[in-house]
Amino acid sequence: MSKDYYIFSNGRLQRKDNTVYFEDTDGNVKYIPVENVEKIHIFGETELNNKFLNLITKFGIIINFYNYYGYYIGAFYPRKKNVSGFLLVKQADNYTDNVKRLYLAKCFVDSSAYHIIRNLRSHSIDEDELEKIILERENISKTMDIKELMGCEGRIRKNYYSVFNRILKNDFLLNSREKRPPKDPVNALISFGNMQMYTTVLGEIYKTQLDPTISYLHEPSTKRFSLSLDIAEIFKPLVIDTVIFKLINNKMITKSDFDMDTDFCFLNDNGKKKFIKEYEEKLHTTIKHRKLNRNISYKGFILLECYKLIKHLINDETYKPLKAWW
Repeated sequence: MSKDYYIFSNGRLQRKDNTVYFEDTDGNVKYIPVENVEKIHIFGETELNNKFLNLITKFGIIINFYNYYGYYIGAFYPRKKNVSGFLLVKQADNYTDNVKRLYLAKCFVDSSAYHIIRNLRSHSIDEDELEKIILERENISKTMDIKELMGCEGRIRKNYYSVFNRILKNDFLLNSREKRPPKDPVNALISFGNMQMYTTVLGEIYKTQLDPTISYLHEPSTKRFSLSLDIAEIFKPLVIDTVIFKLINNKMITKSDFDMDTDFCFLNDNGKKKFIKEYEEKLHTTIKHRKLNRNISYKGFILLECYKLIKHLINDETYKPLKAWW
């Protein structure tokens, strides 16, 4: 089973023959099993050279780079071999046709809303407090354009976050959603977790013939892979939020795992490691698929979502977004 490899220390990634290793500034060496690594995530200041890049390209390994605060800043992607001009044209057609685009965008928002409601019910939130979200979900099908749909999505999120404090324990509170920069531990966890989900989705998209720059809910623009933002909407409440609830409520993460000041709050390295450990375990947790009749990991469901989207784009099968039944 392929896994991701995370680097937090400062140092150098190097190649020796057909192996690669990381040497930190204290001279400690850790070998990386490239045959079983899918992505390398670099949070520290790391040097690398062409010999190293040539080898990981051979194995199709993606490198994701993050700044000190845990924000994704870019990636090294090996040359994409799985390409299709036909699918690219179909992707673009579904973006330029407003009816086709709106259908897909509504699918992403509706699935997200479904998983949000599922989360709240699993934590015994009163139906009266769910009413606003349920009504907004019903409004999704009535929206006439992307701007109106995004407004609906924003209100769902606002109402969702307003009841987080009914779920969170151990003196962790969310007063309002603040992103850049996050100003409290819960916002820091949401921002860091969402960033991890974006890069995970992007890695799964990379395995397919989809172009990650053509999206439907989020507006395509330069310098971002906006399709990963679309698909991530489905999985943020299903994966990221459940990881956050578990970490906080089971006292697996504490206030000491954050760097805090009056104007910002970020996970420190210890906090990032705790989050990533639980996140990776969640991604590799398997569920018996009721149609395929085999176990699929949460990460596998992301890849399946990509293939379902491809089938829709080529007019093979209408896209129906994931709605967790377990």
